[in-house]
Amino acid sequence: MPLPTMTGVGRVVADPELRFTPNGAAVTRVRLVFQNRRLNQQTQQWEDGDTLWIDGTAWNQLAEHVAETLTQGMEVLVTGEPRTESWEKDGQKHSRVSLTIRSIGPSLAFATAKVQKAQRDSQQGGNQGNRQQSAQRPQQAHQQPQNDPWASDTGHGTEPPF
Repeated sequence: MPLPTMTGVGRVVADPELRFTPNGAAVTRVRLVFQNRRLNQQTQQWEDGDTLWIDGTAWNQLAEHVAETLTQGMEVLVTGEPRTESWEKDGQKHSRVSLTIRSIGPSLAFATAKVQKAQRDSQQGGNQGNRQQSAQRPQQAHQQPQNDPWASDTGHGTEPPF
């Protein structure tokens, strides 16, 4: 049976950490906290409820986007699959729940964001690899599909073309 997909609004606890595996795959670790804070209607005071601290992991292009976009303190909407990590240290067995991130982005409830479509590097076949290698390659012209209404300014200015 597959693991469930979880979606929630949380906060980034520390700046994401971007690393690369020996074969060049990008991986980012992001520490998240989820908390159900509520306004007590009787006292008109905010009360903290349960708190869940969890490490999230993003891979490949998503990992690079997370590292470039998110910073400590941002409220985010995140979707992913929980999994259990197990290890042994000093003869003691340890385990924790982590989150394999499939989608993550800033929450627009209390902030604004500017979205920019990422260009894919076709020379690496979807694997973004090491940033230094990508930076050394000349950028290829990005071709927009002919029927893409968002690809060009058709006189609508900043309004959607519909």
